[in-house]
Amino acid sequence: MRSLRTKITFIMLCVVIVAVTTVSVLSVVFIRNSEHKRSDQILLLLCETGERNLNYYFNSVQKSVAKVSSYVSNDIDGLDDEKFGKHMERVQPYFDEIASKTNGVLTYYYRIDPTASENVKGFWYIYSEDNADFIEHEVTDITLYDTEDTSALVWFTVPKYEGRAIWLPPYITDNLDVRVISYNVPIYWRGRFVGVVGIEIDYSTMAEQVDSIRLYNNGYAFLGDAEGNLFYHPRIDVSKLTETTMPAIPDGAVSETTFLHCTFDGMEKDAAWRNLSNGMRLNVCAPVSEMEGDWTNLIINILIIAAEVLVAASIFILIFSSRIAKPLKQLTEAAEQADNGNYDYKLTYDKDDELGRLTKTFKRLSAHMKDNIASLNKQVFVDALTNVKNKGAFSVFLEQLQEEIDGGKTQINFAFGVFDCDDLKFVNDQFGHENGDVYLKTASRTICKIFKNSPVFRIGGDEFSIILRDEDYANREELIKKFEATCLEINAATNNVWEQVHVSMGIAEYEPLHDCAVIDVVRRADKVMYENKRLRKKAKRSAEQKAEEAKSAAVEPAEQNPTEQKPEDANPTDNQ
Repeated sequence: MRSLRTKITFIMLCVVIVAVTTVSVLSVVFIRNSEHKRSDQILLLLCETGERNLNYYFNSVQKSVAKVSSYVSNDIDGLDDEKFGKHMERVQPYFDEIASKTNGVLTYYYRIDPTASENVKGFWYIYSEDNADFIEHEVTDITLYDTEDTSALVWFTVPKYEGRAIWLPPYITDNLDVRVISYNVPIYWRGRFVGVVGIEIDYSTMAEQVDSIRLYNNGYAFLGDAEGNLFYHPRIDVSKLTETTMPAIPDGAVSETTFLHCTFDGMEKDAAWRNLSNGMRLNVCAPVSEMEGDWTNLIINILIIAAEVLVAASIFILIFSSRIAKPLKQLTEAAEQADNGNYDYKLTYDKDDELGRLTKTFKRLSAHMKDNIASLNKQVFVDALTNVKNKGAFSVFLEQLQEEIDGGKTQINFAFGVFDCDDLKFVNDQFGHENGDVYLKTASRTICKIFKNSPVFRIGGDEFSIILRDEDYANREELIKKFEATCLEINAATNNVWEQVHVSMGIAEYEPLHDCAVIDVVRRADKVMYENKRLRKKAKRSAEQKAEEAKSAAVEPAEQNPTEQKPEDANPTDNQ
């Protein structure tokens, strides 16, 4: 298999076979898992929607009873018959108004415990569809029951025994023989149990909301509890169920997990449940066969399509492998030439596909490499002696600054500094070029140390330049003074001329109104530097002249009256 075309064909066929097989298997697993997950999400979504709707309804009932109980507790001003009777007269209209605004209320009541008042029993109102209003109903005689027995008069005895507001499970209401659920709040006055305020809800209102939850053809919702008791079922008349006629709880139907799987009436079903605020459990279920849908047919179709894709891919690979091999061969030859340093080769493939883009990219890469090599051959941007940037780098910086100015960039602030090492030739001649290099390095380090935020360039044998911007530009006056002071410190610390720093310096700022080009600023800085050098030389000569004069003045007293003689030696012949 030395042929590139054969290798490409074989490898691509293997890749396609493996890819198609892998994708097919993963698709089957993914679809199956996704369908189960999607079905569970649908069940949970319907369940949560029903939970929100029912809880909203139950909460509205709770709020209504809570308002009334709060009003009742605050309105009691005594337990004698007269005060209690007036209390009832005030409470009943308010309760009637609240109950009228609450949907699905069948009855509302305020019943008094016989131990709190023997004569005032409270009231009980029932909704009349004929009158479209609540009418008063005769109250149950509580004294006939044992109020300590919570199995009787549950709407009264349970909240009394529990001592808190409570939802009661479904029960048949007294006298009306109607299945209801109720929310009841015990009433206390000064810590003493007085009675119960409550609202009974007709099952039909709650049933309508449960019946509205539908899923597929045979999916539905029902109400129960954690023990499996049914409170409402759209397909079972719960009101007629007894302990002996209650359907058996299917295996898996009662669980603490959100999702259930059980078999009921010979049909596998998946279900989800949520707890309601009144203690009930809302269940939503659907047959497994409907929830899985036709994913099996979908998998079969995927496998058929995968086989067709495999055949088509094989034909495609055989046809186009030769077209792929040709430009690849050209690229290989071009790469070999580039490896030998020859970048002038011709690539003819220019189609708008991956190989075409690869060919164009390779050509651009070769062109860039050729340009970069040429550029690197022309300039090296670091000075070998001082390790600062060289003259070539300085030229690039000047071009960049000029581009900023030409581009119309506003608020360009910069300055050039030019430094010339004084008497470098003298150091080289008197102390050797090695010490001359030390002289240059010392000057370079000092410039870099003071102007540490600015690029430093060696633009000549003894000449350096800096470009001041940003922080160094703003502090240029202080930096110049610091540089001069540092030079004096260095010079005072050594007597070796080559270890000292004697530098003439010139600084020029960019002035947009006068400077047309960056080079104008450089020239002004250079001019300032030469003027500084002239003044330094003049000052040096003046200092040397004064030193010479001082030296001469010191010698003159010793040479005064050289012919003066002592008296006895004035004329040796006088004694003769």
